[in-house]
Amino acid sequence: MTGTLLIGAPKKDIVDTAVEAGSFKTLVTAVKAAGLVDTLKGEGPFTVFAPTDEAFAKLSKCTLESLLKPENKQKLAEILTYHVVAGKVKAKQAAKLDSAKTVNGAKIAIKASGKSLTINNAKVIKANIKTSNGIIHVIDTVLIPETKKVSSNTNHILKQAIHKGVHMFNSGHHAQTAALYMKAGNEVLGQCSSSVCSSAANTIKTAMHKAKAEHCPTSQAWIMRHAFDRVLASAH
Repeated sequence: MTGTLLIGAPKKDIVDTAVEAGSFKTLVTAVKAAGLVDTLKGEGPFTVFAPTDEAFAKLSKCTLESLLKPENKQKLAEILTYHVVAGKVKAKQAAKLDSAKTVNGAKIAIKASGKSLTINNAKVIKANIKTSNGIIHVIDTVLIPETKKVSSNTNHILKQAIHKGVHMFNSGHHAQTAALYMKAGNEVLGQCSSSVCSSAANTIKTAMHKAKAEHCPTSQAWIMRHAFDRVLASAH
């Protein structure tokens, strides 16, 4: 009886297919750590370029361990969603494209040569694995999105704060300068979604923690100012 029931059973979804395959243990762990299980079990359809355990092993152990830490959940989600394209794209269709927009928002480059298909610098080693909510193409290298530039709005907030703060600081109002810089830092964190400028957000968040632990307003102001300078330098 069970045999006949299984024949008509729907195919497994993307996550369950990856779990069952056994060669995507790191990917499955990463999907769980990034909180993307429900998304990839959703209706979709999705096309997933799935790196094997060997592909993840090419990353340094320290990079992988760092990405799986709870505080880097957003960064991990950015990397994983860079492996997902909305819709069902078979290898033949992908071969006709030069690029595709990922769920991350950034584009991946696609290159077909003979029977081989390359996504950025990764080779598709097995294509068209069908699932109930999409399709999986197995790749041999983890795709890493380029770091996005700091938004112009973030630039504007920081430059304005520095412009006001320099005069304030030089007039001896160090506590007010520190408060101004903290306020600007909060503004940036409020409008700077980590998917747009994660490195800027992290730099400012770290500086704010450090500044709050300080009791001297002069030190607080300098900690924030140095962080702002680093963020603005990375925008060029």
